[in-house]
Amino acid sequence: MTELVQILTRELQVLELQSQLRTKVEREVGQTQREYYLREQLRAIQAELGGGDHLSEEGENYRQQFIQVGMPEETLERAMQEVKRLERAPTSSPEGMVIRNYIDWLLSLPWQTLTEDSIDVKKAVQILDRDHYGLTTVKDRIADFLAVRQVSNSLRGPILCFVGPPGVGKTSLGRSIAEALGRKFQRISLGGVRDEAEIRGHRRTYIGSMPGRLIQALKQCGTKNPVFQLDEIDKMTSDFRGDPTSALLEALDPEQNSTFSDHYIEAPFDLSAVMFICTANLLENIPAPLRDRMEIIRFPSYTEKEKIEIAKKYLLPEKLREHGLNKTHLKVDPKSFETIVREYTRESGVRSLNREIATVCRKTARQIAEHNAKTITVTPDNLSEFLGRPKFRYGLKGRTNEIGIATGLVYSEYGGDIISIEVALSEPYAEQPTIRLTGSLGDVMKESAHAAMSYLRQHQTELSDKDFRYDIHLHVPEGAVPKDGPSAGITILTALTSAYTNRPIRSDITMTGEITLRGKVLPVGGIREKVLAAHRAGFRKIILPADNERDLDDIPETVQKQIEFTFVSDAQEVLQLAIGL
Repeated sequence: MTELVQILTRELQVLELQSQLRTKVEREVGQTQREYYLREQLRAIQAELGGGDHLSEEGENYRQQFIQVGMPEETLERAMQEVKRLERAPTSSPEGMVIRNYIDWLLSLPWQTLTEDSIDVKKAVQILDRDHYGLTTVKDRIADFLAVRQVSNSLRGPILCFVGPPGVGKTSLGRSIAEALGRKFQRISLGGVRDEAEIRGHRRTYIGSMPGRLIQALKQCGTKNPVFQLDEIDKMTSDFRGDPTSALLEALDPEQNSTFSDHYIEAPFDLSAVMFICTANLLENIPAPLRDRMEIIRFPSYTEKEKIEIAKKYLLPEKLREHGLNKTHLKVDPKSFETIVREYTRESGVRSLNREIATVCRKTARQIAEHNAKTITVTPDNLSEFLGRPKFRYGLKGRTNEIGIATGLVYSEYGGDIISIEVALSEPYAEQPTIRLTGSLGDVMKESAHAAMSYLRQHQTELSDKDFRYDIHLHVPEGAVPKDGPSAGITILTALTSAYTNRPIRSDITMTGEITLRGKVLPVGGIREKVLAAHRAGFRKIILPADNERDLDDIPETVQKQIEFTFVSDAQEVLQLAIGL
């Protein structure tokens, strides 16, 4: 009996352990397993009753919604297959969550939802004039596009590209166009984007995958024909994750964007009704295949008069509202705007001007808060109390003629500017003379310096009886600022020749133009911006390439009347005007 009790006790312990393990496993797996068993039993019961394999309530709802959104037949068939996969997948499984998220994205897209265009060219021009001062040529181009759409009644949207320096109104103009059309507006910033998936989305096989920015923007807008503004399209880069500029080719090509394919959606979506507006600072930084698909509209720099008018009519009233002020609190002398433009800003647009006016408003608000002042008047005499000492000296042209220092005009993504080029000659330390180029010069500008050097050596006997054997140091001040381009060719040649012949350069002349080895002066770009920069600096005599004479039509008449232009086609003409050789 003792042995029997021992055996029974051991068996009882085994049974208790098995019971504990079974309870633990059932507790961990039971919920999912129970749902699966019950679902399968329900299917089997329905099949026995003759009802067939009925769709679940969730699947039926999805099917009805797919039919209602009006997606294309091919996409609809794919969506129905995804519903079947969802029904076969366990409710709380990871695969079911991925499928459900994908189905929700398909349902959220505006497959057939359109905003009715209210195109009225006269009204559109009024809106553009209300929001932006000047930019006459740009507004005319946009009005032409809108007129074509009004006459043709076409849904196909144009691909516009606004190119110009910062602060001239490229982004805000896109918002005004959307208002004129009565469409939804969505801004997509592309600056620094370097992953192709940002445009086309990720495959669904990746964890946390989602559609690209274009599809996301369509979902936010809720319409098929919004206005998309792709900002800073010239600042996209590429790396091992793909080239986003190439991914944009399909979206911005009018012949292909009717079947745009996103990696996540995996179904063609029609983007032809979307109006794309791209913005860039430099056209050269946009890849040629992408540039070929866009209508380029160049934004010019603002003249001094235009900046003053913009400050009076737009910037000051806006800043007064932002700072809780009114016209009685702050009165600005009209000449104060001219002083701000000339001595506190140096730009092509009006961003710095906007910041300076905001500073004046903040100082005014402080005086009202601290001293209970009723009215603050800003004049050129007391402007320094609000903005501090002037940041720039108006009229940068040299006051005396100097040897080896020439002033040239350049154009960058920030607009036009003037640069000084300095040349110093010294006896060579070694048998072979050397040339040093400093000032953060780019490759093209260095090549222009070497071309000017070669021309000078070819004609040294005509210029002077001295043997041209010197160490040359060519420097462009503001060395921390990168500089590039061929526009400084004749300026470099003038500075070199002045140092070699020991003759001073006229300080009241500035110039721009590319130089060749044979001394030909070739045309350059950005003439309007360069001339306006020279006008801001106080120059009244400018040397330009002969082929750029046609570009004077882009320069305001008020500026043309104050400047004497001389057009040259050969380096000898430049040296005759600047040095008197």
